[in-house]
Amino acid sequence: MTWLTAEEALAELGTKPQTLYANVSRGRIRAKADPVDPRRSLYQESDVKRLAERHAGRRKSETVAAEAIRWGDPVLASSISTISDGKLLYRGQDAAKFSEHATLEETAQLLWNAERFVCLLASNTGPALPSFQAALLALATRAGVDLPSLGRARSALQVESCGVLSTVADALAPGATDSPLHQRLAACWGRPEAADCLRRALVMLADHELNASTFAVRVTVSTGAALSASVLSGLATLTGPLHGSAWRSVHALTEAASAAGAEQAIRRLLLRANKPVAFGHLLYPDGDIRARVLLSSFDMPPVFRDVQQAGEEIVGEKVNVDFALAAMTAAFDLPEEAPIIIFALARTAGWLAHAMEQIESGHLIRPRARYVGPSPDET
Repeated sequence: MTWLTAEEALAELGTKPQTLYANVSRGRIRAKADPVDPRRSLYQESDVKRLAERHAGRRKSETVAAEAIRWGDPVLASSISTISDGKLLYRGQDAAKFSEHATLEETAQLLWNAERFVCLLASNTGPALPSFQAALLALATRAGVDLPSLGRARSALQVESCGVLSTVADALAPGATDSPLHQRLAACWGRPEAADCLRRALVMLADHELNASTFAVRVTVSTGAALSASVLSGLATLTGPLHGSAWRSVHALTEAASAAGAEQAIRRLLLRANKPVAFGHLLYPDGDIRARVLLSSFDMPPVFRDVQQAGEEIVGEKVNVDFALAAMTAAFDLPEEAPIIIFALARTAGWLAHAMEQIESGHLIRPRARYVGPSPDET
């Protein structure tokens, strides 16, 4: 990976410094501190060249469209959340500050732009302990009987969204519905001391603009499918190791660090051409704000401190939210599956906000494919 100085990047782009910094803050150009002079920044060459080509008008429209869905320019209008200048914003509010006092229920109310939030009564048929598989099954059952979303008013969809979130909560945070969801999670895990940290995690993970699972939700609901079906597609996408299941790689890294030392474990990964998923996030060149918020809420176990210190020095990027979730799980001795349960419960609130926004847009998401297969005379 080649890095450019500010002067080299500006020469390539032909723009002012302010434009370069704006592209960094929007995640279009990756940046890191210059190891020779930490007061200066270096800029990822491929990102700079990509933007330079765009501005020069040398790319065809299909190339622009293809790159737009790979950490490129925004492809859908949304007023729900965004990342700007290193901050995560929920409808214009700083999520980090909001998480100092808010619950997931209050976050859902904000993201849904709803006047009130009512969590429906539990079915009392859910598992005794949180189970991701139970959430998949419960949503699949609902999706088979729920009404399509198309043609229904926002007020009706908000009521149904409460029901869908309650269905997910019954599986992921079973317990008395008179308690906030973070307390339900803490209680069923027998870790009341983790409740406030869980609250902040649920708030900070509730939405993250147009990530892979959220896009899947919007595609599904754009067909008119039921809200439960759209959230089911989000849950399925979340299971991928490059998304909600990235914590597994973090867990494997810390186990290797416990056996061989943090520096050696990270070096082994890099020698196999594997970047540790615990570090870096394209939208946060100065560090994942979600990780910063969570890691300030508990004392990290020693092996995680070692991995953070060694990794940030060797890789050159700060730890991300996947690392923070794994560290929190270890700090409070939560079940191994806790990261994806926390992630799924929180993100359900955001998925439902995006589903309702997509329904209101009235648009079917149907991109075209650029065919690169054989022509008829070749078959």
